[in-house]
Parts: sequence; C-alpha cells; structure tokens
Amino acid sequence: MQLTPIAHFHSPFTSKFGIPRQSGMTRVEGRIVFEPDFRNADALRGLDGFDYVWLIWEFSENVGAKKSPTVRPPILGGNERLGVWATRSPFRPNNLGLSCVRLLGIDLRTPDGPVIRVEGADLMDGTPIFDIKPYVPHADCHPDARSGFADPTGWQRLQVVIPDEVLAAAPYPAAQMDALREALALDPRPHYHDDPGRVYGFPFAGHDVKFQVAEGKLTVLSFA
Repeated sequence: MQLTPIAHFHSPFTSKFGIPRQSGMTRVEGRIVFEPDFRNADALRGLDGFDYVWLIWEFSENVGAKKSPTVRPPILGGNERLGVWATRSPFRPNNLGLSCVRLLGIDLRTPDGPVIRVEGADLMDGTPIFDIKPYVPHADCHPDARSGFADPTGWQRLQVVIPDEVLAAAPYPAAQMDALREALALDPRPHYHDDPGRVYGFPFAGHDVKFQVAEGKLTVLSFA
C-alpha cells in the first residue's frame, strides 16, 4: 500500500526535543494544511460537529532509523526493555503515529485552502498527515481501561519558574506563553537525565527556550 500525505502539520515545536510525549496534554495550538490535491472543502463537510479528531501521521524524522522488536520507554528511565507493540515509541516498523487532538475550528478560505486548527497535538512542525478521522466518545472512550506502565497517576509535573526579568523579554503572546508553560511542566528532558547543572534548550515558535531543572523545579533562563 502506498501512503500519500494529505496534509502537513504546522506547530511551534520545530524539533523533536520538547514535544509533549502524548497528545492532549497541553494547549499548544497547531494547523493542518492540506496538500494541493486535497484542498477540497467538501471533504470537511460535517467535521465541525465533532470536538476531537484522530490524526494518523508519520514519524518522518525516524524513517531511516534502526528498528528493534524491543524499546526502552523514557517513562521507565530508559533502563527497561518492553515490546514495541506495548509502547508508543516513535521507532516503529512503519513509522506511523496516532494522536487524538481537540478541534478548535476550520478555516475554509485561506491562501492555503481549508485549514484545520487543533489543540494538544504531539506532532513536530512539518509532520506529514495521512488521514483524519472524527473521535466518537461512545466507541473510542474506555475510561476504566488499564494503561500498564503508562498509568499517569505516577507522573509528577515540574514547577515552572520564569524570573521577572526573563518573563519581561518573553517573545510570545499570553496564550502561547501559557501553552509553553504546560509543555515545560511535563518535563521535556529524557527521563534518565537528572543533572541540575545542565542547561537544556529547544526551539519553540521561532525562539530557543533555555532552562535548568533541580529538585522538581524548572527555571527558564532565557528566550534566545
């Protein structure tokens, strides 16, 4: 089967580092821009009646990466191997990703044709999208299901601190700043990293966010 991207995702996250590890965990907004052959408003008829959609997409940065039947989930500190089918690892034989995102709106008339605005995606800027399907709660939601090692009850968010002088130089509007705080609180570092003296950084909406983490507190150092 030949898969052809129907669209590409546009996000403030322009590198893999810093992207939320799961969809729906932040209010970061993104745009789905269709390829010219798929810029047909009729294909979106009725989609505005749904609150969430599923995105089927490609781990495009990992196409040439070596694959293995077992992987080391970061949430387990990178010290334990599990079967790739028991994880959401990006290193998969067919490089396919699946994300559920909140539908914010559909702009039918833009210079790029119909554009879908979404919230909470865990996709990098430029990610190819192969399909879009509506989320249907009575079929897709299973609130009592087990989630194995990925049970979120064991997750701890970081306290995000942005000193006044750093905040004054922040290059983002308020809504985007709130979304960035959420992404930082989820701890973008690999789980096996715990060096309080190390300065981390990742690109977000055209600027580099530098920070350090110590004793459960993430301190933003600068926006370059």
